[in-house]
Amino acid sequence: MFSWMVWTTPTAVFFIGIGCLLVGMTVWEIKSPTVLRKGFLPMATTRGDRLFIGLLIAAYINLGFLGLSGLFEQWFALEHEPSVWISFIISIAAVGIVMRKG
Repeated sequence: MFSWMVWTTPTAVFFIGIGCLLVGMTVWEIKSPTVLRKGFLPMATTRGDRLFIGLLIAAYINLGFLGLSGLFEQWFALEHEPSVWISFIISIAAVGIVMRKG
């Protein structure tokens, strides 16, 4: 069924993480309804808004890293392209910052 896609460990972790986030946010919303608040983002947001914005930022970070990894290999004289786990950690940090302070 999923043979058309290469399911690497980082890909599986990414999609499982998003699924867990959605389930967790749903339970959190049922237990404690959200209110609008203003953080560093230029608009008042709810938890769901901040999650969506954070996931978009994470996607752009990962895509940018994948696009630039060949250049990173040349610039820093690496033997291999840098691991996608680096962009994964940066993405998780970005989502955490947006959820907490956004």
